[in-house]
Amino acid sequence: MRPEQLAEFYPRLFHMAWQGSWENIRKYGLLSTQALVELYKLSPGQNCRLLQNHRPKWVEISCDGLGTATVRDQKPMSDKGMCTALGVNDPRPWYELLNSMVFFWSTKERLRTMMNAQAYVGMTHDLLVVDTAKLIDRHCDKIRLSRMNSGATKPVPHPRDLNLFKTFEEFSFDDYRKRRGVKNAIAEVCVINQVRDIKDLVVDVRTVTLDDLDNIEF
Repeated sequence: MRPEQLAEFYPRLFHMAWQGSWENIRKYGLLSTQALVELYKLSPGQNCRLLQNHRPKWVEISCDGLGTATVRDQKPMSDKGMCTALGVNDPRPWYELLNSMVFFWSTKERLRTMMNAQAYVGMTHDLLVVDTAKLIDRHCDKIRLSRMNSGATKPVPHPRDLNLFKTFEEFSFDDYRKRRGVKNAIAEVCVINQVRDIKDLVVDVRTVTLDDLDNIEF
């Protein structure tokens, strides 16, 4: 895939953040879980629990001078589901991989599906809408593409492996587009570690519920 194709077919990307988190995101950047625990200088034990283990519920962390941050849960997946999907007995490397990246949905439809999931229906979120071309311009080398929702094993633990996330050069966009259509060719756009300058890349930030999406034009 060429970077310009991502900007052409998916001009806006969507990040669903915890309600009330935008102020810290604006100040410190959009951080992966790994980057967040490093910023908050958590103990080694806390790091391991957050980075190597499944999170069945959200976790609050705090630090003097930084206030409180919320690390999202991973309810759409489970240890058993991940082991089945990966064909392994230990899902910890997968959790470490997911926790090392920042995730964006490629389409409004995928954002809606996530917000309508049983774990999140009825919740309010901070929605970040990002200019894809600007993200590419500043972070092209750190961008990875996924053909599927990497953080879900429910209702079906679709097979995957640690090589799921592809660079532009590796991602077979034309093949996926022919077989699935543009809307389903790319599920996630990921950035390794963090998007420190996210405040310069957003075109809209607002607090939304699922019902709000149909009334918003991006």
